[in-house]
Amino acid sequence: MVGMLVYGLINSAFFTLITLGFSLTFGISGVANFAHGAFYITGAYLTWQFVNSLGLPYPIAIGLSVLVTGLAGAALYWLVLHRVRGLVLSEVIATFGVGMGLLEFYRSIGLTGHSYKLPTFIDGSVEVFGVYVDYQRLIIIAAGAALVLFLWFFTHHTRLGLTFRGIAQEEDTALAFGIQSDRTAMLSLGMGSAFAALAAITVMPLSLLQVEEGSHILILALAVGIVGGMESVFGIIVASLIFGYSQIIVATYFSPHYSMIVLLAAIILVLVIKPSGLFGKFKELEERV
Repeated sequence: MVGMLVYGLINSAFFTLITLGFSLTFGISGVANFAHGAFYITGAYLTWQFVNSLGLPYPIAIGLSVLVTGLAGAALYWLVLHRVRGLVLSEVIATFGVGMGLLEFYRSIGLTGHSYKLPTFIDGSVEVFGVYVDYQRLIIIAAGAALVLFLWFFTHHTRLGLTFRGIAQEEDTALAFGIQSDRTAMLSLGMGSAFAALAAITVMPLSLLQVEEGSHILILALAVGIVGGMESVFGIIVASLIFGYSQIIVATYFSPHYSMIVLLAAIILVLVIKPSGLFGKFKELEERV
């Protein structure tokens, strides 16, 4: 039972980490970035290259990877999304196409096999309430909590963060006060992409770096966002806890193969009962008609 509680919390922190960037971008700009999974892989792959090809120290490689991935996200908005802003289907197709293109590019240059693996931040394990947990998994919990706290502080106590909140709450009023919508959306996409890279660098030391993981991460981020509410950080945390513990329970008492079924069933149930998500703020169907 204690093991389920500990590993359920770790799993929940993983879901929070991989979804926060997606949620940030959607909440500020209204753009569902379907290249999120590709940027996740980009962050991990760049880190591997900086360490193994350029010989950079691991902390510097991490910082550069997060920065470059964030700039790539900002470039995606300015070069592609800026031209189709407001056309929801075009935004989805554009980001999905860019994401798939990036993943196939990585596959074509040989991002396969067992040679691509990031080193752990700290080797070893520690006993937590009688359960042995390696340090890297504890770092995932710490990173998830730190990212949530940073996002709260950023959006409540910085000028740029208040600008983000202004655009998210009432874009027309924000425009009247001179806030540039496109610039804010570009920055939100850049930050969301940087968050995806940071999540990958934190999580990937526990597994191999594989192209297929990009599509898997996108599906998981969509699932958490849909259930919790795409633009709600609190909703993301609650949905992450639901998925994190439900997957551990299903894997323990039934079979790990049913874990994805739990995610899909939760998505369908929430879409039927509350389409905007548990804590979403977008209008429900009866309000739109």
